[in-house]
Amino acid sequence: MTARLDVLHTPPSMGMFSSRGWFSGRVAVLVVACFVVQCVAAQVGAGKPGVVATLWKWTPLLAKGFFWNVLISAVAVAIGTALGFLMGVALVSPRRWVRSPSWLVTQILRNAPWLVLLFFCMFLLPFRVTVFGTTIPVPDWMKAAFGFALPIMAYVAEIVRGAIQSIPAAQWESAESLAFSRTQILWSIIVPQCLKRMVPGWMNLAAIVAMASTLASMVGVPEVMTVSREVLTAEQRQDLLLPMYAYLLLWFFAYCYPISRWTVRLERRWAVLT
Repeated sequence: MTARLDVLHTPPSMGMFSSRGWFSGRVAVLVVACFVVQCVAAQVGAGKPGVVATLWKWTPLLAKGFFWNVLISAVAVAIGTALGFLMGVALVSPRRWVRSPSWLVTQILRNAPWLVLLFFCMFLLPFRVTVFGTTIPVPDWMKAAFGFALPIMAYVAEIVRGAIQSIPAAQWESAESLAFSRTQILWSIIVPQCLKRMVPGWMNLAAIVAMASTLASMVGVPEVMTVSREVLTAEQRQDLLLPMYAYLLLWFFAYCYPISRWTVRLERRWAVLT
């Protein structure tokens, strides 16, 4: 019996990161060229510093904002992966009362706009929680991370479900003939084989979340897009607008492109024959 790789699921926007996507070394050159062209085209006025010098001056502040993007995406991926893995296992449960609610939650979160989920978490989650008499504040970036973790949980659940169902049924039958329980089969035999199939899709998802983290600027989190708007307001220069966003494009490209290349390498190394 062949492995059912057709059921492996990845988010629809992941195609750009696949081995057949448009990411290549030429794209890296194109991104850098775009930034250079924007800087050259942005001619400075009399008595104003150059565009490159201005961007360099604000780079430390932009780096602090970008740190929040990385932190938010990392925390969101960690939470979403942990919850999504459990939900993915629930999706293949033989018990309908476990499988059906998990399927419903997965479908709702997969098809809900990320920004809507983000606003829900920002307004519904408390500003502080009290644990054993100690009040702990809940910062906005943590709420944003949890908001991003919800759709991640749904996509990870689908990745886990597809990976588990791609394992040949003969392995389940063979393990059952050896008197293994379903729990033992799942965690000792099936899941270890699924990890290689899940990692490339999970890494693609991590890169997508890093790019989507800029949505946190809509709810007041001081990430890099929020900082860039403050810089543009402080400088009051029209010629700095496009170079600034081209500069941010370079930052995200430098962060996400290595992930995409590593994903392609893992896909080739861990390719599973059908």
